[in-house]
Amino acid sequence: MACSLEFVEHLCDQLGEAGSITYKKMFGEYGLYCNGIFFGTAENDAFYVKITEAGQALLKNPVIEEPHQGAKLFLIEELDDRAFLAELVTKTCSQLKPVKMDYKKEFKELYAPKTKPSMIHVPEMRFFTVCGKGDPNTSAEYAQALEILYGLSFTIKMSKKAGEEPDGYFEYVVPPLEGLWSIEGGKFDGMNITDKEQFCWTSMIRQPEFVTEDVFEYAKEKLGKKKPDLDLSLAGFKVWEEGMCIQIMHKGSYDEEARSIEKLNQFAETNSLVQDFSEERQHHEIYLSDPRRTAPEKLKTVIRHPVKKME
Repeated sequence: MACSLEFVEHLCDQLGEAGSITYKKMFGEYGLYCNGIFFGTAENDAFYVKITEAGQALLKNPVIEEPHQGAKLFLIEELDDRAFLAELVTKTCSQLKPVKMDYKKEFKELYAPKTKPSMIHVPEMRFFTVCGKGDPNTSAEYAQALEILYGLSFTIKMSKKAGEEPDGYFEYVVPPLEGLWSIEGGKFDGMNITDKEQFCWTSMIRQPEFVTEDVFEYAKEKLGKKKPDLDLSLAGFKVWEEGMCIQIMHKGSYDEEARSIEKLNQFAETNSLVQDFSEERQHHEIYLSDPRRTAPEKLKTVIRHPVKKME
C-alpha cells in the first residue's frame, strides 16, 4: 500500500516545530527533509527516521525496520507528541550532513543488484530520452543523443546557480545513462545480434521528481541558446513505470553480456516467468561505469528484462 498524501501532510504538520519540513515523492512513497536535510521517510502510512546515536538515545525501545530494500530505519509509532517529534527530528538532523540525493545509493535495489538474478517491480520514474538507430560505437547519431541528454540534465542541475531552479528543486547527483535496445524487424533479448547497425535504441537519463514538462521545455530553451547546433527536437520527456522485471549485475565487457543474460533466462524458467518484450518493454541496460575510464573487464552494467507470470 503506497503512502497517502493525507498522511504525509499530517505528519509534516506534526513535525513542524523542528523547522522547515518538506517532502518529495519517491517511488510512490515520500522522502522527508528538515531545513534541507533528508532525515526520514513516510512509507505505507508509517513514519521512519534515519538511524543515529542521538535518535537512539531519545527512543526508549527503538524498532528498526527495512521499509524498502537496503534501507534500515527507525520506525516511529508515536505521532501525537509534537514536542517529542520535534526533538527527535532536530537531534537526528544534528548528526546528519546535508547531502545531495544520489539515486544509486538511495535506491540500491534499482542500481546495485547482485551478480545473481533477482525479480523487481520497477516503479514510475521520469526520463529525458532520445531515440535512434545504428551501432553505438560508431554512430554520430548516438554521440549526439548523449550530448543532448547530458546537456539537458546538467542544465536543470545547474539551474540553481542562475537563480532559476524549478519548484521543489533539491541538490542531486545526475543519475547514470540508461538504454533500451531492440532491433529492426524483431525482438531483442540481448543475445541475438550479429550486425550492430540493426540496433534501435532509446538512450535516457532519469530525472528528479520535480522535473515536469514545463521544466523540460525550460531546459531545451536554455540548452538551445548555448548549443544551437544540437537538434533538440529529438529529445523527449517520459514518465514511465517499467513494472515487473528480472535483473542482474553484469561485470565485464558489453560484448560478454550473453553469459549474464543466460542466467536471467534460467532464472525466469525456474520461477515460471516468461520474458515480456514489447515496443514499450525492452532489453534494458544501466551503465554504472564510464567506458572511457574503465577497463572492459571492470565495467558494471545492470541488465534488466521485462517479465510476466507464465500462463
